Amino acid sequence: MRTPPNERLTSDIAEPALPATAGSERRCILSGETTEREGLVRLAISPDGLVLPDVAAKAPGRGAWIGVDRPALESALGDGHLRKAMMRAFKGAPLTIPEDLPERVEAALARHLCDRLGLELRSGNIVMGSARIEEQARSGRIAVLLHASDSSEDGRRKLDQAWRVGNDAEGSGMRGEVLPLDRTALSVALGRDNVVHLGVAGHPGDLRAAKRVLQAVSRLTHYAESDRARTMNATGRDTSGHADQPQGGPTTIDEYVKD
Repeated sequence: MRTPPNERLTSDIAEPALPATAGSERRCILSGETTEREGLVRLAISPDGLVLPDVAAKAPGRGAWIGVDRPALESALGDGHLRKAMMRAFKGAPLTIPEDLPERVEAALARHLCDRLGLELRSGNIVMGSARIEEQARSGRIAVLLHASDSSEDGRRKLDQAWRVGNDAEGSGMRGEVLPLDRTALSVALGRDNVVHLGVAGHPGDLRAAKRVLQAVSRLTHYAESDRARTMNATGRDTSGHADQPQGGPTTIDEYVKD
């Protein structure tokens, strides 16, 4: 996935861009690192003290911010480090941390990305269908190229090559982003059948939609990617669709000619 040069990613859905002033950065309560809040996930507590992800950062009251990936959060939950950090952040207020919080965070980030894609579709910024994506990619009108986790290597390779041509980046190895979402999730999010690949329209003079989508993609992939890599290492193959052979074996029909 290519981030346009000298461009800053935008903030959450329907939230105005934050000014580059003091207060736009937050400190991760687990790693201690300080970074822009758009790259972190906010945790909030409900009125009854339940800790929940607030990925749009809109819940009232005090919040705590995390920037670690899912395995790190699972580790912090298991050894009690998360509870101690949350108690400090919420000044000792009574709170309950659900055992499935890491799963809830990933689900919330995935939902946030799907909502973002739906909004961009309604604004006319999403391109679907392999033939249409390839045509627009070659002409330089695709700013972001995304693939479902269960897309085939052949289908990705052909669109990636067209995207490089349109970006004058042949030979660079630049590739679209393989999402931790399968075609079913993308199809539901966009209200279309068999969404395997999609592009976000854009040109050098207008990359606003691309930046909004990239921000949502970046948070989800940062949080989920290490867990996906761990699964790959444990099984000896990439179950997310990165393998040369599409999932289902050689009899699987290449979706490049189907979507």
